[in-house]
Amino acid sequence: MEKSFEASLNELEKIVNQLEDGDIPLERSLELFENGVKLSRECRERLIKAERRIEVLLKDADGNLSLKDLEHESLREESRPQTGKRTVFDRSDEHDAPF
Repeated sequence: MEKSFEASLNELEKIVNQLEDGDIPLERSLELFENGVKLSRECRERLIKAERRIEVLLKDADGNLSLKDLEHESLREESRPQTGKRTVFDRSDEHDAPF
């Protein structure tokens, strides 16, 4: 049975917390990172599918949106839980990554 979006998101948050603590061996860190990337992709796909469903539901018979088009950024901002999240990986350091 497939996990709910919320369960996947909670698991991803636990992985991030473990990685941020940094008190785990390298191999375990890599395993957690791989699982985190997988969960992140699954959550992103679910959000994209939900957004598509919303757009379909809002279209009228002529294919026009019957209500105001949802702004992508405002939708994302409103759906984020306000938990004081921290950035784990800074994309500006990508050129320094050993892999």
